[in-house]
Amino acid sequence: MIFPESTEEVAKAVAACSAYRIPVIPFGVGSSIEGHLLAVRGGVSIDMTRMGKVLDIRAQDLTATVQAGVTREGLNRELAHTGFFFSVDPGANATIGGMVATAASGTNTVRYGTMRDNVLSLQVVTADGQVIRTARRARKTSAGYNLTQLFTGSEGTLGIITEVTVKLHPQPEAVAAAVVNFPDVKSAVNTVILAMQMGIALARAEMLDSLTIKAINAHSRTTLVEAPTLFLEFSGSPAQVQEQSGTLQALAEEQGGGDFQWATRPEERSRLWTPRHHAYFACIQLRPGCRSFTTDACVPISGLAECLSETVADIQATGLVAPVFGHVGDGNFHCLLLVDPGNLEEVREAEGLSHRLMQRAIRFDGTCTGEHGVGLHKIPYLEEEHGAGAVELMRRIKRALDPINILNPGKVVLVDGDEGRN
Repeated sequence: MIFPESTEEVAKAVAACSAYRIPVIPFGVGSSIEGHLLAVRGGVSIDMTRMGKVLDIRAQDLTATVQAGVTREGLNRELAHTGFFFSVDPGANATIGGMVATAASGTNTVRYGTMRDNVLSLQVVTADGQVIRTARRARKTSAGYNLTQLFTGSEGTLGIITEVTVKLHPQPEAVAAAVVNFPDVKSAVNTVILAMQMGIALARAEMLDSLTIKAINAHSRTTLVEAPTLFLEFSGSPAQVQEQSGTLQALAEEQGGGDFQWATRPEERSRLWTPRHHAYFACIQLRPGCRSFTTDACVPISGLAECLSETVADIQATGLVAPVFGHVGDGNFHCLLLVDPGNLEEVREAEGLSHRLMQRAIRFDGTCTGEHGVGLHKIPYLEEEHGAGAVELMRRIKRALDPINILNPGKVVLVDGDEGRN
C-alpha cells in the first residue's frame, strides 16, 4: 500500500508497477460495495486520501478543481461561504475521485444529475504512467472523443484519476423539506411519478418502506408513522417552493397520502433528513450480527411502481428481512437483504432474490446498477443489459488502454488473465 500526495507520485508508482506487471488498485475511502477495491490478483493499493487539497475554486465560472482524495463534505465546507455548492450526495462521505470512478449519484440526482453530469475535466494517470488531462474547463466542447466520460464510471480499470474539475451550483434562495406517509409503496411511488411527469422540479424525492421506517425509529429515536414514506425537498425562489409544494400536496392527497411534516430552517431540514442518511445503519440493526446484501436497480420512472411492487412480493415470498428504499425521483431503489452469513440457505435465497431483481430491472428496460457500479458482483449482467457486441467493445477499450491488465484487474469486464477468478 502506498500513500501518494501528488499526481507525479502516482505516475511514478504506476510506471514501476507497469514495468514489473504488478496490479494497481486505487482506493478512496472504501465506501463502495460491489467489490471494487478487492485485490483479486494481489498488487499495490494506491490510497488517495493524502491527495486531499482543493486546488482551485472559480465561483464566477461555477467550477472547482480538487485532488481525487477530497471528500464531498470537505469540498462543500470549502464552498460554504461562496454561495455555491457541489450537488452530488451519495450519502457516504466519499472521495470525489471515487465518486467519478463509480459514476456516483444520490439524493440530489433528480434535480442536479449524477457525477456524469457534474464533471468537466479529469487528470488521469494511464496504465504506463503517463499523465493526461481529458478536457479544459469549458462547459461544452466538440473537440475529439469524450475522454472525460470514458473514465467516469470506469472504476479504476482504465486509468487512475488524480484531479477532478466539477460543476458547482448556486445555493437556492429558499428550501423546504417534507415527510409524508402513504398506505402502500405503490401510492408513494405513483405520487413522485406524477410529480415528475407534471414537471414539478423536485430537489430530492426518497421513498422508504415501512420496515425501513421501523428501523429508523429504533435507531434515531424518531416517531415517524411506520408506513411507506416519502422524504421530499423543494428549492428555488420562495414563490416557486410554495407552488411546487402545494401541487405535490394535492397529488399526495389523491394517492392517499397523510399529513405533511414541513421544515424550512436548515436545522429543521437536517432533523428530517439525517434519519434518511442513516437508513443503512438503522436497517442493519434489525438483525444484529447479520450481513447486508445491498442491491441497486434503476428503471424508467414509468415502470418503477410495477417493478417495486413485484420486488416487494418477491421479498415476501422468500421470508427474508429486506427493507426497501431509494431515490425514486430517478427510478433508482435499493433492497438491503439482511442475511446470517453462517446460514447457507439464507445466503442462497438472498443471491437468488438479487439475481431476480437484476433480471427484473433489465426486463423493465432498466439497469442492474444505477449508482453502485459493476465491481465484481454485477459482471454477469452486463451482457444481458448491453448485449454481447457492446461488452466486447468494452473489452477492446480495456485492452487498448491497459494492454497488460494491471489496472484494477478482474472488475467491470473480464479480459485475458481474469477468467476463472470471479
